[in-house]
Amino acid sequence: MPRLEPGMARIRVKDLRLRTFIGIKEEEILNKQDVLINLTILYPAEEAVQGNDIEQALNYRTITKAIIQHVEENRFALLERLTQEILDLVMANPSVRYAEVEVDKPHALRFAESVSITLASHR
Repeated sequence: MPRLEPGMARIRVKDLRLRTFIGIKEEEILNKQDVLINLTILYPAEEAVQGNDIEQALNYRTITKAIIQHVEENRFALLERLTQEILDLVMANPSVRYAEVEVDKPHALRFAESVSITLASHR
């Protein structure tokens, strides 16, 4: 993860729990499962800090709502694909300079709390 430079803000969305179709086994294809999503977003926040105006800030609520809709309305065979599609949604906002997305699939393996994939992008 890049160092936080002066004027940049780091937004973290932690443990966004959604339900979707994820996996390749018949049971996974037929039944929605929980996924946990964690986001880290860096964006230049000088104007938001100075102006205290939502129009000058990165609206994480809008980004999160787009993620919720996309994840809950689609099907995914692989965690890698789901993670990349979420990362693409975040990076679609031109203010985002860096984003990291981690998607956990709870109880994907016996004896493990979860399995996760993390992907990142920057501009």
